[in-house]
Amino acid sequence: MTHDFSLPPAAGEIAELVGKRLKEAREAGGSRESVTVDLNGQPYHAEVIDLQLKDLCFNPATHRIRAQRSHQPEREKALLRDPWGSVGQDYLRLLLKADPSNPEKRDSAFDTLKEDLKKYGQNEPGLITYYGVLVNGNTRAAALLELGETSMRVGVLPESATWAEINAVELSLQMREDHRRDYTFLNKLLAMEERREAGLPPETIAREFRVQVKTYEQCQWILQLLYDQIERSGSNDASLRLVDFEDAQEKLKELHRDYMSLAANDPDGAEILKESRMPAIVLRFAKTDVRFIEADFQDNYLSRELPEDMNTAGQEASAQAETLIPGLGIAVPGPSSKVSAARQRTTQLLQAQAQLNSKELDEESRRGAREYWQKVRDGYDNAITSAGRDVRLRRKKQMAPERLKDAGRSIELCVGEVVKARGSKSFDEVAFDEALLQLRESVQKLARQVGKGVEDPGEGLSWLLDAAKAEGN
Repeated sequence: MTHDFSLPPAAGEIAELVGKRLKEAREAGGSRESVTVDLNGQPYHAEVIDLQLKDLCFNPATHRIRAQRSHQPEREKALLRDPWGSVGQDYLRLLLKADPSNPEKRDSAFDTLKEDLKKYGQNEPGLITYYGVLVNGNTRAAALLELGETSMRVGVLPESATWAEINAVELSLQMREDHRRDYTFLNKLLAMEERREAGLPPETIAREFRVQVKTYEQCQWILQLLYDQIERSGSNDASLRLVDFEDAQEKLKELHRDYMSLAANDPDGAEILKESRMPAIVLRFAKTDVRFIEADFQDNYLSRELPEDMNTAGQEASAQAETLIPGLGIAVPGPSSKVSAARQRTTQLLQAQAQLNSKELDEESRRGAREYWQKVRDGYDNAITSAGRDVRLRRKKQMAPERLKDAGRSIELCVGEVVKARGSKSFDEVAFDEALLQLRESVQKLARQVGKGVEDPGEGLSWLLDAAKAEGN
């Protein structure tokens, strides 16, 4: 969600200092350094000055760590209440150094950037507002501070720049291919949502982010799905956070593709697929395991592996009554009983995961949550193992017929090649005869294998066995 922040408390003093530095740079003559940015669709040449790092503020609206702000909800609330105070600024500085997927850990990419700055210094200037808020270069500023540097070269946006324009400039800079560190998956989704809320059409947003419109639509579907999971996980002041899904990018994309493919003909099946896979994603199963979860997963595999209370909750769920669409007076059917059961099971797991993540739980409650989580994970593990075995078996059963179909298609192509070769009088009968002998040997091997134990062969198999028998004689 977009958020317009107030000006920093020292905005007036910083603006006066920035004005003086810009004036000094202009009066000094000679060539002046500038950084060109896209401002309202036009190139703007922001003049570069040198400022003390203590006079600059980390940007509370930066897209680089937008999702990670939810890592510590209380500190995020403090940040939103007072973005320029020491608590909020220290939290931003911490997140800029942290691993996006696990903010408890330090990001190795940050240390790489820090080492680069130590060896070569600041090659490119950052970018600030007229009031000292970093628009581009937040992570570099954090690294320079850790190195003990006192100043930073920064370009300056015009005094009239609004928060909407500031956010747009940051996005345009990030989309440049030469940028040192990309936004993480979730922060890119949030940035797209912000542009949508600003009223931009999908085609424009897709062009800004250098993706196809269908990719943008996929991203919005995933973000709304995550919002739904977070809302449903809320229980006893604990809930999942966006940052909990940071490393699930590929699993979520595959879920979207499979969901949309199934939804066209089986909407309920698509919903059940989604409700079956999301717990596996939350439980951090590998992408190759999550793929084995199909629409029949809950009925055929999961139900017999889950804890008793979770199965009971799912069985007791019933179909919801018709839902009236506000303003239209049209009633649409509610979800089926199977979909409701799947949703109830998933919600229960999401709430358990949120409780386990909460640092507010006492040790006894945490132990209970951990034991329950482990039972559910073991249940999913066993169910996925069974589903995977059946999927692999099904694929093996399908491979032999598919290979035979491929062979048939190759023979059809061979017929055409023979016709062309005879027409041009280039047909090599000796080479063709040798190839036929190889084919005969292969057909005989195939007949010996498929003929074992078959009492009532079908028409095709009968032909194969007769042909092989004739050749054997």
